[in-house]
Parts: sequence; C-alpha cells; structure tokens
Amino acid sequence: MEVILSRRSYRKFLDKEVGDDKIEKLLRAGMQAPSACDGRPWEFIVVRNSEILDKLSSATTYAMCVKNSRCAIIPCYRNSELKNKDYVICDMSACVENILIEANYLKLGAVWIGVAPVSERINNVISILNIKDRLVPFCIIPIGYPVNIKEYEDRFDRERIHYIY
Repeated sequence: MEVILSRRSYRKFLDKEVGDDKIEKLLRAGMQAPSACDGRPWEFIVVRNSEILDKLSSATTYAMCVKNSRCAIIPCYRNSELKNKDYVICDMSACVENILIEANYLKLGAVWIGVAPVSERINNVISILNIKDRLVPFCIIPIGYPVNIKEYEDRFDRERIHYIY
C-alpha cells in the first residue's frame, strides 16, 4: 500500500540517465494491467532523443516538463484489431497507472500528461513521432529521477464513501 500512498506527479528531474532495465520494468508493469476481453491494446514508444523530447514538450499546454526529462514513454493504442474498442480508454488508464506506481517503486519520478481523447494533441504527437496510422498516442509519461521527493498527502475522504446495506 505504501507505494500507492506515496505516489506523486513529478515534473522536475535530475540530469541522470534512467537505465534500460528500469524502463523495461515500467513497460512490464504497464503490460500487466487488466484489459477488457484480454485485448491488451497497448504499444509503447520510448523516446530518449533530446530533440524529440523538446518537440514533445510543446505537444500540449501541459507538456513543458518533458524537455526536463531524459526519457519519455508514450503509451499508444491500436486503432484496429481491438477486441473491445469501447473500453480502450479504461484499458490504457489501468496500464498507465501501473507504470506510474512502478516508477514510484523504482524511486523514479513520472507524470501522466493527457493526450487522448483531444484530437489536436493526438495529431501533434503523431506528427512529432511520425506514428503510422494504426497507433493512437494515449498520453506522454516523462520519466526521471525527481529533483525533490514530495511529502505524503493523505487524500482519503470519508465524505466520498456511500454504503448500501
């Protein structure tokens, strides 16, 4: 439970390389997510190129922190051959949350920068990455070692719980 409770969004990173072994662990965590009809719609683009990271930082209003990272993962979903297209957003959300939790476990910082379902953002990322027609970028996750570790914040709120007996 501690790894979930201590997870925070990080937008400032040290100038330190994240090893391939840690990136693979993040991707493995993402691929372990549940998905509707076991469709596993995800594919991933890992960007380490500083010029591309700089371009991605302008893909959305909220992506400026990407240029501070040494690596970003772009989870994408296939827009064809889906077992259950209606649940692709749920599937991808579970995948991304797994990546964020694993990043925290590995003492890495990360943040979920939304791309889908906003067409302008999707098209920006497609253009920057030269993605072929079959993939749709879901979000951008800059990854790195955080500059400062954020303090624990208890978000539990009993007022939002409703029991039916």
